[in-house]
Amino acid sequence: MPSTPRPLRRLGFLTIGLFDGADPGKGHESTLEIIELGERLGFDSAWVRHRHLQYGISSPVAVLAAASQRTSRIELGTAVIPLGWENPLRLAEDLATVDLLSGGRLNPGVSVGPPMHYEQVREALYPDTADREDFGYERVRRLLDFVRGERATDFSGVEGFEVFSDVVQPHSAGLGRRLWYGGGSLGSARWAGEHGMNFLTSSVVKAEGPDGADGPYDFAEIQRSQIAAFRGHHPDGAAARVSQGLVVIPTDSATPEQRARYEAYAAKRLPRTTAPQGPARLLFAPDLVGTSAEIAARLHAHAGFREVDEVAFALPFTFEHEDYVQILTDIATHLGPALGWRPAAAG
Repeated sequence: MPSTPRPLRRLGFLTIGLFDGADPGKGHESTLEIIELGERLGFDSAWVRHRHLQYGISSPVAVLAAASQRTSRIELGTAVIPLGWENPLRLAEDLATVDLLSGGRLNPGVSVGPPMHYEQVREALYPDTADREDFGYERVRRLLDFVRGERATDFSGVEGFEVFSDVVQPHSAGLGRRLWYGGGSLGSARWAGEHGMNFLTSSVVKAEGPDGADGPYDFAEIQRSQIAAFRGHHPDGAAARVSQGLVVIPTDSATPEQRARYEAYAAKRLPRTTAPQGPARLLFAPDLVGTSAEIAARLHAHAGFREVDEVAFALPFTFEHEDYVQILTDIATHLGPALGWRPAAAG
């Protein structure tokens, strides 16, 4: 059993779903096959990233709708949908629809902030309202209200042969408690807790001390303090759900060529973990590469991991389908059990 007061209860994985622009269908099919594999291996959840104007999943809700019809048990999540690209009312309709199609397995994760490269895309995205759009927490609050059944309009009733509702339809009971906020700062952790959301914390945090003071910075301690802040402001307290999403690459069944590529991938990304990056002062966690026993030992010593009982380990961006099969299989058969996890029953 793991040396942590929170033994690992739920094991998930996260994929970006990359594809070749000349043959995008193949990449999307690969993503769906990986999700199906995850269910067969007993994973509790599968999550997809969200990318716009890139060669990754631009419509995770559509992809998860397809996945819902090819799986029966595994939970399906988004990590995360950037709400700056979305209309909260329309998104609430889509999320509720997919949740119903999946039998209540959807876990939508969202985030706030202006769309990436906003100055370059604003005229295409919001040609008439670019200067008036609110990309702050209010956008999340609107989504929460719509998903949880708050009124969207003051009109309802019958008009001719049509019946209108004043709340978003369809309404999926329970979805409101399965909404996640993807955050990396103390402020976002507190806000998510105050609004009764679940909290997704990843391999990126804002370099900040517990009182917002400057360094020194330790990724694991920053993550631990954010989890504590989230639970300290959540109605469920210590029982509030938090999922950690570090990049882990077990090599138990990897070929020598795969191990060499994995180690080179992690080494190339290591310099960004040594100091805060960019104007936002983002701090990145090192990718964890090695045998499952080695990775488990590092996780047991990780202050952030010790505070959670569920994870969504992130798959590396640029690997091949066969690499993901090997990594997921090792996670499910070696790393998960080393962390005290047991696979779910087959669907």
